Amino acid sequence: MDFLGGNMKEIEENLGYRRFLKPAIIVLVCAIILFSSAYTIKAGQRGVLLTFGKADTVAKDEGLHFKFPFVQKIVKMDVRTQKYEADLSAASKDLQDVKTMIAINFRIISDKVPEIYTTLGPDYIDNVIYPLEQETNKEITAQYSAEELITNRNEVKEQMKAKLVDKLKKRNIIVEEISIINFEFSPAFTQAIEAKVTAEQLKLKAEKDLERIKIEKEQKITQAQAEAESLKLQKMEITKELVDLRRIEMMQKAIEKWDGRMPQATSGMPFIDVTPKPEVQQSAYE
Repeated sequence: MDFLGGNMKEIEENLGYRRFLKPAIIVLVCAIILFSSAYTIKAGQRGVLLTFGKADTVAKDEGLHFKFPFVQKIVKMDVRTQKYEADLSAASKDLQDVKTMIAINFRIISDKVPEIYTTLGPDYIDNVIYPLEQETNKEITAQYSAEELITNRNEVKEQMKAKLVDKLKKRNIIVEEISIINFEFSPAFTQAIEAKVTAEQLKLKAEKDLERIKIEKEQKITQAQAEAESLKLQKMEITKELVDLRRIEMMQKAIEKWDGRMPQATSGMPFIDVTPKPEVQQSAYE
């Protein structure tokens, strides 16, 4: 009896566990379904809802959304401005190999996200943007010599931008800006360019030095002419009356400075004082 009683007790406990296990499983399944059916689209994103692989034509905006688990899938795509850099290669008009690094700022049109996903795919940067960049780069680079690519860099950039804007806009991609980060040429051409730049710099320096010497020479000639003209004018102004006037002025200055005493010597010879002394005059009268 004890044996049967023990078995009955175990059976009752197992039945009790089963009564709680089933609701727990149901709750767990419901929770999984609930969490798998909810999804969030963050700021700067748009979603493409796929039902058995087919894309919905309306993009999902930012916020909380729901889908059917195991039937529907959400693909999120960034609609903010993105930067993409690419290394491109082409040949210039003078058949120089040119490697160009280009950076573009772009964004996809938010409302066209489902169409972009359907026609271009989620890897549209590698599948669409890069090939069009390469095509445009070759097209524009072939119009310039290697040296012109350097001297007309801004013009080349603007032409590339115009081409890419037109080509990518047709695919619902907006190009906001493009920049040429670097041109890279063969070592031989690079050395030739450096040598030419150095020669031009030396030539410019020599021209500046020559111009400076020429200006200094002209300044000296102008100064000498001015001095000669001044002397000429001074000579023209000197007359006999002016000379006499200057002599009289000098004599007046000498008289003003005289202290009333006769000089004792002139040219090293003593003067004889001929002024009579008082004693001598008195004896003579006597």
